[in-house]
Amino acid sequence: MKAIVVYLSTSGNTKAMAEAIANGIESKNVDVKAVSFYDVKLEDLNEADAIAVGSSTFYYKMLAPMEKFMNETLASTNPKGKIGAAFGSYGWSGEAPILIAEKMRELGITVVDPVLRILHKPTDKDVQECKRLGVDIAEKLKRMGKTV
Repeated sequence: MKAIVVYLSTSGNTKAMAEAIANGIESKNVDVKAVSFYDVKLEDLNEADAIAVGSSTFYYKMLAPMEKFMNETLASTNPKGKIGAAFGSYGWSGEAPILIAEKMRELGITVVDPVLRILHKPTDKDVQECKRLGVDIAEKLKRMGKTV
């Protein structure tokens, strides 16, 4: 089983969340990598059984490059049936993770709730929440693996 955590971070906060989520997944012995969406490879998305996507919010939306990634790159991998999660940091409104989760559901991805939204820089408690989401993703993956 493999997982990938893809993020677009403007100030480093969403990147910190991505790394904590990856740590949570890794703690359950699932192969995972956290990667900036600029560096993500199509083969990594195709090979992943779980995909977590994070973006900061800009003017009530996910950042434009992330929206393009979701609509074109991720959609082109036919991710139906995979596990997904959405996350991101925000300063004002925080819609990006919700929009990411909606797009994932449209693509047929099973989204792990809750969608994780953190105001500004993650605190120690927030980092623990991110790790918990990673653990939840890994456990859901393992349950799915046993039923296949």
